[in-house]
Amino acid sequence: MFEKMRLQKYLSRCGIASRRHAEDMIREGRIKVNGVTVTEMGTTVSPGDLVECDGEPVAPGEKPVYIMLNKPAGYVTTVSDPEGRKTVMDLTDGVNERVYPVGRLDYDTEGLLILTNDGDFAYRNTHPKHQVSKTYIAEVEGEPSRETLQKLRDGVMLDGRPTSPAKVELIRQKKRCAVLRITIHEGRNRQVRRMCEAVGHPVRSLKRVAIGGLRLGSLKPGEWRYLSAKELKKIEVDRNG
Repeated sequence: MFEKMRLQKYLSRCGIASRRHAEDMIREGRIKVNGVTVTEMGTTVSPGDLVECDGEPVAPGEKPVYIMLNKPAGYVTTVSDPEGRKTVMDLTDGVNERVYPVGRLDYDTEGLLILTNDGDFAYRNTHPKHQVSKTYIAEVEGEPSRETLQKLRDGVMLDGRPTSPAKVELIRQKKRCAVLRITIHEGRNRQVRRMCEAVGHPVRSLKRVAIGGLRLGSLKPGEWRYLSAKELKKIEVDRNG
């Protein structure tokens, strides 16, 4: 039995979507409570209420699962895509639970992505106030100077405001390009790509290799596996510490 709660929180607890995506679903008129379509964010549900998503009853009860996926380029990080493009859900054969992505990776970006049916976990790890770190390996054009690398560390202007301080390390300088390790705590749209472009070094390729203390490791592109409780704590420590 659950306590009275807001509808978007209830949907996330049922494993339908993250709270943020659940709010979008409510606005789109896809949710009914006791047979009535609901579009208001302040709606609450109580034990005994019938909640439907796209005409199907939903209720909490599935065991929470957490999956690590190595997302290849060429997939969108959504459950479905109106343009008919391949989504990360096409890579989850064998997953019996109804899961969804935690946060997003751009269409052309590879690497570590978590999928879950735990809405509270998704909320904690995507809300900006929790500042979970994400680490990327970026191959950029040109030869970034020490001054340029420091600009990335200090913050660059995007959308009229500076990015938060970042960790930036030059891993390797190659002919006409460089490989950087960049760690950020924000999640602005295409942030790493835009940061690098803002300092004159557009990204050629981008891969996320870590979320908090959780690392992608040797998982091959397109492969997934379940995460252990020990691995989940590596993210918790980063968020709380």
